[in-house]
Amino acid sequence: MSLIQEKDRKQLITILKALKNEVKIITFTQEFECGFCKITRELLQEIKTLSGNISLEVYDFVKDTDVVKQYVIDKIPATIVLGDRDYGIRFYGVPAGYEFTSLIEDIVDASRREPTLQKDILTELAKVDQPVHIQVLISPT
Repeated sequence: MSLIQEKDRKQLITILKALKNEVKIITFTQEFECGFCKITRELLQEIKTLSGNISLEVYDFVKDTDVVKQYVIDKIPATIVLGDRDYGIRFYGVPAGYEFTSLIEDIVDASRREPTLQKDILTELAKVDQPVHIQVLISPT
C-alpha cells in the first residue's frame, strides 16, 4: 500500500523534476523496526522512486555503528539529506505532516549545491566563527 496518494505523487514528480544534482537520503532504522521506523523507511523508499536523482541508503542503528558514529545519530528513526556534502540536515521521527513539506524542500535545496539566501544574510552568516547546533522541534499543537 502506498503512503503517498496518487494526486500528491503527481505533484511531487513535478517538484522533483527541479532537482539539479543527485541527492542522497540516508535513513537509520533497526532489524526489529519500530512502527515509526518502518513508516519512515517505506515513505523514503516511495520518494526515491519519484526521481532518478534521489538515492536511498538504509542503515541498521544497532549493527552499523561506524555509520551511526560518522553522522552522529543518537535516536531513530533518523533521516539525513545529503547533496555534494553533509549540510547537517537531520529529521528524527517520521517526516510526515508539516515535516513532509520541509523534507521535500530540503531535498530540492540540497540538489542546488548553493544557498538561495540573500547576499547580506550570507555575509552575516560568514561572521559566525564557531560551530552552531540548531534544533527545531515541531508539534502540531
